[in-house]
Amino acid sequence: MRRAHATAALQFQVSGSGPDVWGWQGRTLGRRAGNCWLRVVSAAPDKAGGRLWEGTAAADTLVPRSVPRPRLRGVLDWTASDAAYRAELTEYVPVPAVTSGSPALSRDIALPDAWWSDLKTALATLAAVPTDRESVRQGWVDRNFRRFLGIDPVRVRETTTGHADLHWANVTGVPLVLLDWENWGRLPVGYDIGLLHAYTLAAPATAARIRQEFAHVLSTDAGRTGELVALAQLLQACARGVHPTLAPLIARRVEHLTGTPVPAP
Repeated sequence: MRRAHATAALQFQVSGSGPDVWGWQGRTLGRRAGNCWLRVVSAAPDKAGGRLWEGTAAADTLVPRSVPRPRLRGVLDWTASDAAYRAELTEYVPVPAVTSGSPALSRDIALPDAWWSDLKTALATLAAVPTDRESVRQGWVDRNFRRFLGIDPVRVRETTTGHADLHWANVTGVPLVLLDWENWGRLPVGYDIGLLHAYTLAAPATAARIRQEFAHVLSTDAGRTGELVALAQLLQACARGVHPTLAPLIARRVEHLTGTPVPAP
């Protein structure tokens, strides 16, 4: 991956600086490159392409500029003997993400009213973007709800366009910028906010602020459904050893919403 990153930097005529930032299971590698950010994605040659591969470029084309995000400067694809690569050169965001190294908050934070207003506006604008990209599918709900939530699968009846990976390592402080657009697409109403809220459960005052700001979503039947989908997907990740300290908090939230204890892992 480091060789691939160096290859992309040479092609884009930029120089990498600063620390390496690795993505899930080493699938991505990002690093600052002057006034840009250079990120390389890898996949097996027969797995390249598709929704995640094209997400950043699709967002740059289809999502309005009023939604705060890094602008794409260039894309480069190539295949080596053992892997396919996509390099994405985007503008560098000088404001750090709210968290680093973990998508979850471990303590309460103070964000100004304007930040929350900007987040609501950004998500409302994104919701109106037409796309056939599916970030969450009914089939996943049907297969996994009883296993992870202990309840019958729900029918997702209201969908919207969303970010699909809304957590604290993908949002900056002031000013707000939304990062990491590879997974955006159609998803249940309430999913994005339900996911962000779940990643905030260890910070009760900030979690309460989310419930206050987005009560118009989370308090509806559709919003509750979307939140349950987000919680189920997080419990699946917890079952794989991710977010161990968050798992009991998520289980408690599920029981609050459903009245049913979460099955033992």
